[in-house]
Amino acid sequence: MDGRTVKPNQKLAEGMQATVQIPPPEPSELLPEAIPLDILHEDGDIIVINKPPGLVVHPAAGHPGGTLVNAVLHHCPDLGPISGELRPGIAHRLDRDTSGVIVVAKNEAALKSIVDQFKQREVSKEYAALVHGCPTKAEGSIETMIGRSRQDRKKMSAKPASGRNAVTHYEVAEAFAAAAFLCARPETGRTHQIRVHLTHIGHPIIGDKQYGGKGKAISAPRQMLHARQLTLSHPGSGERVTFCAPIPPDMDACLSQLRNA
Repeated sequence: MDGRTVKPNQKLAEGMQATVQIPPPEPSELLPEAIPLDILHEDGDIIVINKPPGLVVHPAAGHPGGTLVNAVLHHCPDLGPISGELRPGIAHRLDRDTSGVIVVAKNEAALKSIVDQFKQREVSKEYAALVHGCPTKAEGSIETMIGRSRQDRKKMSAKPASGRNAVTHYEVAEAFAAAAFLCARPETGRTHQIRVHLTHIGHPIIGDKQYGGKGKAISAPRQMLHARQLTLSHPGSGERVTFCAPIPPDMDACLSQLRNA
């Protein structure tokens, strides 16, 4: 203040002049890694990726590296600062074994825009899922509370002691003898929502070892869930944009087996 450094509790008077120095963004502790990315779209604000199954989105306990974030850091050395660090902005996540469209912000303004759109439910998401059995109704909506399971804290449940409201809409795209190919549109974004809801109505996702898709007549190496389409307002232009990811080879192979059978 007035050319001298003062403490944060300095009292101000009319006419005093404040000078502020904003420190440069700090390097992230995350390390860039040369992991191949299937990029659907990229510009100065966002990068849209078709995430393969098996790739963890963000470093966490048990996965300190080899993640989508590490790959984006390598691909985008010119990232803008987010919360004072040079790192990509993760506005939403996909489970490790769920494939498909994920949007990553390249600067703080883009991250805030995308996070706000998710909070206001302005982002439209569509998933493809292969499930055991076939729902009796060709289309429907599932609405429950979702929260931590009372029996297993690592799982989510549609009958929790406490939770948050969750809504998923679905349509049967193809029906088979012992399975179905569904289009699922989550209205809310709870953890494991689609997996929990489909298990709740008696049709767990094929290959989902955590929520009842294991040990049945039809098997798969991972849960057959794919984020096929995502629509949002571009954080830079405000234009409504849609990004699509094709059905991955392992899900396509499972579909072909069901059709042939």
